[in-house]
Amino acid sequence: MSGKRKINPWLKAALDFGPLLVFFIAFNRLKDAHVAFGGQSYSGFVLATAIFVPLLVVSTLILWRLTGRLSPMQVATLVLVVVFGGLSVWFNDPHFFKMKPTLIYLLFAALLGFGLARGKPWLQLVMEDAIPMRHEGWMILTKRLVILFLGLAVANEVIWRTMSDAAWVNFKTFGLTLLMFGFFIGQGKLFSRYAVEKPDEDGTGESGEG
Repeated sequence: MSGKRKINPWLKAALDFGPLLVFFIAFNRLKDAHVAFGGQSYSGFVLATAIFVPLLVVSTLILWRLTGRLSPMQVATLVLVVVFGGLSVWFNDPHFFKMKPTLIYLLFAALLGFGLARGKPWLQLVMEDAIPMRHEGWMILTKRLVILFLGLAVANEVIWRTMSDAAWVNFKTFGLTLLMFGFFIGQGKLFSRYAVEKPDEDGTGESGEG
């Protein structure tokens, strides 16, 4: 497809998850620090956020440059990170940045839910190349993902409002990532059941079911 290029998967993983790992490391190095600037004292959390936001912008631009495209979810995530991360730094208040995952997951759930209401699993547009499935499979996967996003939004609100900064950073860095990976790994039967037919060498086709 024109304008769409594949890159080394390790490089893609580094660009996708590198900024988050840097945020995690920066927070743990700076969590007890307080830096005075412009008449205000900035906590380690806010300093780590100030590092994370431009790093994510750069990594996303590199990914776009190398692949020729960004998914709507990547664009939405970047915009919300810049807005709420910027607000946290500007107002010296970590609450804005902690709210960001909640808004991202609610936004994703709303968009996917709207598509479902119209009988159009928009997730298919983003992931069809990686997971070839029939329409019915995409509808089921999208419904499950909407439920997951709503659950993650609730979990993020509970954790940032009731637990320490360190607990929230661990949840954001590892908890959310592992939950997403675990979710897709758990959909193996769905992927197999609704897999699209792959053509044989003789062109007769072979079903992905079995």
